[in-house]
Amino acid sequence: MGLTLRRPGIVAILGATALTAAALTAPDGRAAAPTSDGGVLAVTVPVSTAGELRDALAEAEPGWTITLAPGTYRGSFVTENAGTSSAPITLTGPRDAILINDGPSGTGPSCSQPTDGWDSGYGLWLYDADYWNLTGFTVRESKKGIVLDRSEHVTVDGVYVTQVEEEGVHFRSSSADGIIRDSRIDHTGLVKPEYGEGVYIGSANSNWGCYGVTGGADRADRVQVIGNHIGPYVAAEHIDVKEGTFDGVISGNVFDGQGIEGQNSADSWIDAKGVDYLIEGNTGTFDSPGVFANGYETHNPSTSPSFQNGCGNVWRGNDSDLGGVGKWAVNVTSTSKCSGDLNVVYDSNTVSNALNGLTNIGVTPEN
Repeated sequence: MGLTLRRPGIVAILGATALTAAALTAPDGRAAAPTSDGGVLAVTVPVSTAGELRDALAEAEPGWTITLAPGTYRGSFVTENAGTSSAPITLTGPRDAILINDGPSGTGPSCSQPTDGWDSGYGLWLYDADYWNLTGFTVRESKKGIVLDRSEHVTVDGVYVTQVEEEGVHFRSSSADGIIRDSRIDHTGLVKPEYGEGVYIGSANSNWGCYGVTGGADRADRVQVIGNHIGPYVAAEHIDVKEGTFDGVISGNVFDGQGIEGQNSADSWIDAKGVDYLIEGNTGTFDSPGVFANGYETHNPSTSPSFQNGCGNVWRGNDSDLGGVGKWAVNVTSTSKCSGDLNVVYDSNTVSNALNGLTNIGVTPEN
């Protein structure tokens, strides 16, 4: 038989394969459903206050599902606990479960990491927290929305991030193999428009000293951005793909460019500085007010260690309406820097209301 461990308000079940699949429920209503792997079993932890949420995040173990009741949760919400591939940790709630961080406060370290007495101001922060599922809830009125540091295999599904001072969702510090899908992000960069990206993948090479945890670069590789609605009033790029990241997928998203502010050269839906990304099936529009140069842009920053950046990316089946303002749907800044791994724009892409046209490089036939 299994052994039941009780903490205040939380039940965890450790069991052998002899445990049946019948649900077990603690007197306080928190439920634990046994599985057959003999490890820590699935635990449901309902929360309805900010204090309960902080405690659950601090104590979370593989297999837990933390369920948010509708309501507003104010405070600093951070976890440094990891799930596993077979037993991820889930934080889930309805759209009207709203996380707000009124910080930051205190003095933080020179490179961001959770520190006693310092509030980052992030709406939700995962640090060294692999294998989480974040589903359904809202993050708003925070310095940054959702920040993932050193946290691989995290899925962000159906969340809403809005009214934040800087970026919406950031895969940082080599938070590889993550997914954001079926989510909505708008009204970012309210205080710092130049940092108001919708989805931010990796870090600028000037910040690798803080966030480059593998071989110097911030290798937030293989991140998938699928089926999201980003904009309007995303002040910077809807997706900023930083140098040093590889092999991501950006597919089936809707980009509403109204409200792009153009600060720090942020004047497109996507800046593609990474390598070998597939960008397909997205729909982008632009309408005033805002600053808009091109739909998609590549850039080739030099890095140390030295390798190609902004190369090998593929555009297929994207529909771009440049609003009579943008020049190219896809503007490729350099081919000479991508020798052997050129960017490719297929003829399955379409463009309307462009000053110049589809792309400034040769178009490749789809078949």
